Formats: sequence, structure tokens, C-alpha cells
Amino acid sequence: MTRSILIIALLLSLACCSGGPYMGKELYGADEFVMDSYKIREGKFSILEMEGCCIEELDACLLEEYRDTIHENDILQIVLYHPERSDLAAAVASVGNGVGYRVANGLLRLPDAPPIPVAGLTLDEARQKIEEEIQGAEVFVAYRERIDSKVELMGLTGLSSVPVDGKLRLYDLLSTARIPVDANLFKSYVLRGCDMLPVDLRKLIREGDMNQNIVMRGGDKVFIAEASAACVMVMGEVGQERTLAVPNGSMPLRQALAECGGIPYTGDKSYIQIIRGSLCRPKIYTVSWEHVIHLPNDSLLLMPGDIVYVAATPMTAWHRFISQLLPSFTGVM
Repeated sequence: MTRSILIIALLLSLACCSGGPYMGKELYGADEFVMDSYKIREGKFSILEMEGCCIEELDACLLEEYRDTIHENDILQIVLYHPERSDLAAAVASVGNGVGYRVANGLLRLPDAPPIPVAGLTLDEARQKIEEEIQGAEVFVAYRERIDSKVELMGLTGLSSVPVDGKLRLYDLLSTARIPVDANLFKSYVLRGCDMLPVDLRKLIREGDMNQNIVMRGGDKVFIAEASAACVMVMGEVGQERTLAVPNGSMPLRQALAECGGIPYTGDKSYIQIIRGSLCRPKIYTVSWEHVIHLPNDSLLLMPGDIVYVAATPMTAWHRFISQLLPSFTGVM
């Protein structure tokens, strides 16, 4: 009898240490979770600030169009009409419609004409310059290929590069880049040189925020991330433990629980915990099922990296614990 009492006491003490919700010092309630959800709603850079990143504001000069000029190694298409020199027009057209004319050392070299300096000129200025050199000619000039004046596209895009013209904006670029509808715009970014520009692609594409619609420059790089680049995890007493993609930077807690099959009868609906931040020093919120069903979706938002944990009911934890440990004590009993 004494041995049986000791075994039961041991089981009780161990059961108290297993399967329960976190009760540490860094524990917050539903009010704090709602307040942080309002910050998440502000967009990508508010979320990054919550993660400890320092983000500069978007400079208004990035939205200004600029004077687009001819650069070294640009290839031009040139068509020329001359009322008295059909041979010259044909010679110019044969190259212009074929391989084109490459700008070398800032100069353009046409048949039967001296080298013409065109680097730093706009297309219209280059056209006027050619007409000054070839009297009586009418000239058409266009870009055939741009070596440096283009934007490189990486990741989930249908194009590798797009030329710029001083007016091309990010929205128009993305419209032609054939990005998939499930692309992770939260994790996508724009690089200029070595610097990441403070542009929120999700706000631009999903919300039509034209304050994010910067003018693109030659050498810019745009990376489009896949949907799974940002995720949340749902664990514990749910229908199915899963990792969920968060392509827009946030997800309602209610949606995450629904996609995992909800909370079965074995789950403790009074202890739904969200673990956020470093696992060494996490910020942990505890909400209840009443909060989930009564508060608006955008008041309880998850952000990338969050872990949702639903604790088991005390009775569920006890039954599981007993079923696991009793076989070990069968010989002792």
C-alpha cells in the first residue's frame, strides 16, 4: 500500500510539470496582443521595427522622374531618310535594323559621317545632333538594347531584366514582370547598390499605395520571394500541427487556427499562447477562445516567426501522462 501511494504521488508531481501553459515573467495578455496587432497593421516596416530593425523613411526624391540619357555601350536603332541620298539611308538602315549601333567612347559612328558624340544626350537630343551632322536628313532614334540602364529581376519573376527610361515606376515594372499571385511581397525587396530601399511592395500591390511607387534606375535589383519565405507555426492541441505561409506579412489568429483544424475537446481554450521573438527571450501572449471569436480578425494578428501553442486541458494531460508511465510501473505494482 505504501509503495502504491508513493508511486501515485510521484505521478501527480510529474504531471504538474508537463503539458501546461507557459507561466514565466515575459507573459502578456490579450490587451498587449491587440495593441501589437495594430502596429502590425501599419505594414512591413512597423513589423521590422518590432523585430528590432532600424528602418529609414522613404525619401521623397525616390518618387521623382529623372532625365534619361544615352550611356556607354547602349545599342541604338537608327532609321534615316534623305531626299537625295537613298544609298546613305539604305546603309544606315541595314545596320540600324540589324545589330544596331553601339555607343563606344561616347561616340556614334554612322556610314559617311564623322563620329557623333551622343553620350549624356537624350534620344531627342541625339536625333537633333545627327540631323545637324547630316544636312537634309530626317532621323528616327530608339534604344535597341541597354546594357547598364536596366533593372535586374530575381526570384519568382517571368523576366530577368527590364530597361529603364527615367519614368518607369515600380508598379509598372512588377506589372510586366509576371510575378505569381502567391508571391511573398513582405519578404520581397528592392536593392539600389548595396542598400535596401524602404519600399513596402505589399502596400503598393495589394493596397495601391502610390507613396511606394518609386522611379526605377539602372542597376536596381528587385527580388520576389516565394510564399513560404515567411511562416508561422501552430502547435499543441489543434486538429493538425502545421507551418503556415504568411505571404502578406500577417495572418489573423482565427485563420491560423482554422487552417489547422481548430481546437479539439482535448485543448484548453483558455490558454492559447503566441510566442514571438527570440526563443531565448520571447514575448509570450496568452489569449482565450472568447477573444478569438469575439474580437475582429485584424485585432489579433500573427507576424512571421510567431509560434501558436494550444495547451492541453489538465485532464487530457493527466490521462496521457498516466497512459505513458503506468506500463513502466507494472512490474513494481
